[in-house]
Amino acid sequence: MELQGRYKDITSQGLGLIAISYDAPDTLKKFSDSRGITFPMVSDPGSAIIKRYGLLNDTMDPKSRFYGVPHPGTFVLDSKGVVVSRFFEDAYQERYTAATILSTLGVDPTNGTVSASTPHLSLKASISDQTAAPGERLSIVVNVTPRPGMHLYAPGKHDYQVVRLTIDPRPWLKLSDTVYPPSEIYHFVPLDERVEVFAKPFRLQRDVTLLATPAAEKQLGAMTEVTLSGALEYQACDDKICFNPTRVPISFTLTLKNLDRRPPGE
Repeated sequence: MELQGRYKDITSQGLGLIAISYDAPDTLKKFSDSRGITFPMVSDPGSAIIKRYGLLNDTMDPKSRFYGVPHPGTFVLDSKGVVVSRFFEDAYQERYTAATILSTLGVDPTNGTVSASTPHLSLKASISDQTAAPGERLSIVVNVTPRPGMHLYAPGKHDYQVVRLTIDPRPWLKLSDTVYPPSEIYHFVPLDERVEVFAKPFRLQRDVTLLATPAAEKQLGAMTEVTLSGALEYQACDDKICFNPTRVPISFTLTLKNLDRRPPGE
């Protein structure tokens, strides 16, 4: 189970982990024993907690044994029990991995690290998971350090080329928007122009999801690994010169795994 495999990583960040399910205690015990799960699993009779948080999957037939299941997702609570972050997908087949949640909380992944340097910057790119299954959402993180005196353009009210983390499209891949950090304002004195830039080290994150549609699962089922490729694209400038646009390729190879569809206890 993916959460169990990341349990040590989660606790090393000072976090705890509790899973809540509508299943009965004996069912959860069989499930945890058969998968070697060591974190607490809480039974939610009548889906009371699930309903209270507005997570009930109301697409399920009330007469079916699946009625009471939640939309899969994760809440992050502080030490006072206050929800500080939530991670949910619209499609029930898709979900964040534990490593992706940690990446979104600011923990840099260490898998498949790619390093590169140009006259304008240095970068380190990594991915949250190197093994993935259909439906899992992964994070690609790029840490960029501009050279002294250099700046790259951030999103803003200007027409300059914004630094981008591009991912090559695949029919079995869904791309999320790039998450940018706050920028700073650069004052170009000759034109008395003020624009949004990155002049200090900054971090970009872009999530990708391996689709769990029937067509995508059929394509992925014929493969044992996939490669995610893309690039950091930018135009760097100093106080006098804007250099030619540059593209730094990055790629990660993932091992594919099958979803565990066994009933609890098997």
